[in-house]
Amino acid sequence: MSGDPLILALPSKGRLMERAGELFEASGLPVRKTGHERGYRGEIDGYGGVEIAFLSATEIAYQLGLGRIHLGITGEDLIRESGRDGVSRTEIVRPLGFGKADVVVAVPECWLDVSRMGDLEDVAATFFREHGRRLRVATKYMNLTRRFFSDKGVTGYRLVESLGATEGTVAAGTAEIIVDITSTGTTLKANHLKVLSDGLILESQAVLAKSTAVDWPSHISEALTGILSRLDTNGA
Repeated sequence: MSGDPLILALPSKGRLMERAGELFEASGLPVRKTGHERGYRGEIDGYGGVEIAFLSATEIAYQLGLGRIHLGITGEDLIRESGRDGVSRTEIVRPLGFGKADVVVAVPECWLDVSRMGDLEDVAATFFREHGRRLRVATKYMNLTRRFFSDKGVTGYRLVESLGATEGTVAAGTAEIIVDITSTGTTLKANHLKVLSDGLILESQAVLAKSTAVDWPSHISEALTGILSRLDTNGA
């Protein structure tokens, strides 16, 4: 219907939620929740035609790819991880300059002869001869990891999906290598891991992204243009 609103998804918790709220507040677009304080819907005060949905950053990337929301703030890593369909059906409108972190490949510090991705294939061959199985790579970035390892010519591994603290999987004995996101590297060092010299997969940050899998009638496109003009004024 012509009166349907633009659906804008914002992170529902954490530092990303705080920074997104600050950005919109500074741009003259104050966001407030509607209904119960712990609800997941909201609006922009004094700005009609926009409905706010509060979702996890991961869910925002997923829903953009499905075309269930028009616009959202989430991490670039999550957009890129959402898979071939997710990337092709989601367009990054602009980076926002906060939430910066790197997706990296890290190995045990004690692997003194391993410093580059190219070293992993030799390690994998030796590991298979000694243990009868492939190197295990723990990560929540299954798609990014597959693509990156393929580009680097590394094949002797298998992925282990990480649902918790990925950096602890090597010490726990459930993986030999990890692919994880890091902002300072402190946690990796604390777990005696090092980033490979060419193991940077992605320099990620928070982004404003829109779905190309949903209809954009003129009134919704106009709402987007209005939001972007306010964000431009604020320097986003």
